[in-house]
Amino acid sequence: MKFWLGASFSDTDQFIELAKVAERCGFDTLTLSDHLFYADFATPYPYSKSGRPRWNAETHWPDVWVTIGAMAAVTSTLRFAPNVYIAPARDLFTVAKQVSTAAVLSKDRVSFGVGVGWCEEEFAATGQDFHTRGRRLDGMIPTLRDLWTGRAVKLDGLPELSISPTPAEPIPVIVGGDSEAALRRAARLGDGWIGNRIYGEEQFDAVLESLGRQLAEHGRTGPFEIIAPLAVLPEADTYRRFADKGVTGTMAAPWWLATPEEKERYGEGSLELKIATMERFADEVIAKM
Repeated sequence: MKFWLGASFSDTDQFIELAKVAERCGFDTLTLSDHLFYADFATPYPYSKSGRPRWNAETHWPDVWVTIGAMAAVTSTLRFAPNVYIAPARDLFTVAKQVSTAAVLSKDRVSFGVGVGWCEEEFAATGQDFHTRGRRLDGMIPTLRDLWTGRAVKLDGLPELSISPTPAEPIPVIVGGDSEAALRRAARLGDGWIGNRIYGEEQFDAVLESLGRQLAEHGRTGPFEIIAPLAVLPEADTYRRFADKGVTGTMAAPWWLATPEEKERYGEGSLELKIATMERFADEVIAKM
């Protein structure tokens, strides 16, 4: 079982130290989320009952690839991934160059966590069609893979072209979302799947069953990452049970389960609280796996 650190909602100036501590504590991957701006969104947020986002205008959303580049410079083994990057809100070549450059600078420690997005306002702001985002992402993924090889690619309406720099190793594509379309996209085009919400065990079993059906329908029998943020107590035996179901990794933000004493001692949201709870999680869970 791999442990991914869910560092979204952290202040930008915390990420460098979080990356160092995550590597020292044995986390496999640090992940952060992607949004362009905050507004009074008319588009309902799909992961809350109210339809309102769980953050406000003061919540930090640093650029994913700039932040990954900075964290890669102070680590040597920790991997990085967005959960998830809204690729169809950008043009193909912006995505190709950002991800490829981050992969090269990190020496192949980047996974491409990608999804279609939910916020129509962000697509309007970048001049991309919200309503065709799924179809466009389906077309982008294989083209991105071709571009990341560094070989010449022929695209409609353009001369034969290539990009540089490109990584030495293929960039894993981890598709996010738990709709049937997202699970089908992961099974057909992805190297893995990652959840965008925190799942209870019964809820996740239903997702896992659907994903397994999609993988079988698309003839996928080889290695496939399944990264599941789980609403379970952080215990080694619990994670072993999910590993037996085919889960290869889970996502944790240990400060979400900080004790009242820890919050009072370090201050809620502080870097010190995050480090203390990460170290405790490493001792109580990661070391026992």
